[in-house]
Amino acid sequence: MDVERMIRTAQAVTGAGRGILAADESAPTIAKRLATIGVESTEGRRRSYREILATTPGLGDFIGGVILFDETLRQQVADGTPFAEAFARQGIVPGIKVDAGTRPLAGSPGEVVTEGLDRLRDRMVEYEAMGARFAKWRAVIRIGDGIPTAACLEANAHALARYAALAQECGLTPIVEPEVLMDGAHDLATCARVTEAAVREVYAQLAAQHVVLEATLLKPNMVLPGTDCPEQVGDEEIAEATVAVLRRVVPAAVPGIVFLSGGQTDEQATSRLDAINRQGPQPWELSFSYGRALQAPVLRAWGGDDGRREEAQKALLHRARLNSAARQGAYLPEMEG
Repeated sequence: MDVERMIRTAQAVTGAGRGILAADESAPTIAKRLATIGVESTEGRRRSYREILATTPGLGDFIGGVILFDETLRQQVADGTPFAEAFARQGIVPGIKVDAGTRPLAGSPGEVVTEGLDRLRDRMVEYEAMGARFAKWRAVIRIGDGIPTAACLEANAHALARYAALAQECGLTPIVEPEVLMDGAHDLATCARVTEAAVREVYAQLAAQHVVLEATLLKPNMVLPGTDCPEQVGDEEIAEATVAVLRRVVPAAVPGIVFLSGGQTDEQATSRLDAINRQGPQPWELSFSYGRALQAPVLRAWGGDDGRREEAQKALLHRARLNSAARQGAYLPEMEG
């Protein structure tokens, strides 16, 4: 286990004002994304779209890492270069999503647990040989009537910790992602309470599994009121609540926190990240690991027409530049233009 290399990977993907492009959509998810622009999800169309991401000139100035899906890691760009290598040429560290999605949690109606531990060691050995340098596993926590339960938080945190220990054994820097969903009518305080409980349990389980925290990254949700909550709040209040929760439960040994965008709009994800970074110096890098919040403008610009590749790449570079500014507390709304 090369701990020093894993630490360098964690630092590389979040250093120098950079963040992560999450391009790890499963087959059903990418099909839904392509359907929004009227494009059928075939292997060729998926490869063509993701080649736009991999070959965007200058993307490495703002993006330090990319999370890929199994299919993409096995594909090549048009000139025969593997996707992992195409991203690496731009100074973007390739990573891989390794979980197998969620299933209902037995005995806990309305709750889910993430699966994928079976044969995970073998898969990660293969991924590392194919050029991946970090991995990601997502847990899903829902807020509702009587949930999440302690059993749900423990089951998902335990799976995250077992995955993280396996990842480090295989030389991959693990990103642990306990996502508290925005769905629901809960208020900001409820999200803060649940997020704190979820992340606290994750670090308890990581310690139990002997995971080296310096060679990990945390990918949490921001603390937000539910989408159906009648009391929505401003970016400053979201930033204060988010930082307060993280300062209580995330050890200073963790090198970076890369927020997910969840159901936020492109602009919301950027503006709120900026507000978080304006809260003052913190023990960790505060960056981003955005999927839809980076890719939505790209899909709209491309529209399935490969003749619009340059336009789509400009859209990606623009969004990446804005998020890079936000993770340094230097974003301004007028930069959207």
